[in-house]
Amino acid sequence: MFVVATVSLFIAMILVLIRLFAGPSLYDRVLALNSFGTHTVLFIGVIGFLMGRPDFLDIALLYALINFVGTIAILKYFRYRAIGDVRRDMSEADS
Repeated sequence: MFVVATVSLFIAMILVLIRLFAGPSLYDRVLALNSFGTHTVLFIGVIGFLMGRPDFLDIALLYALINFVGTIAILKYFRYRAIGDVRRDMSEADS
């Protein structure tokens, strides 16, 4: 049963990669990248279960955290064109 889950996750990851490269807009591509990260976390968890390695769950949780923070950073960059603190010009602050 878990082998079927692994194969279906792998097929879903391939389909998400197709959507990543063929996405019509930037936000579709970011959503596909986030979905690929989520599928990767699930894939690592299932592979760890099949191999009898519970320490893979720690790796999957760390990857999930990196995926979340990375998605937020990418979206912030494309919204403000900066990763750090955003400074406004005086002309923008007045209007």
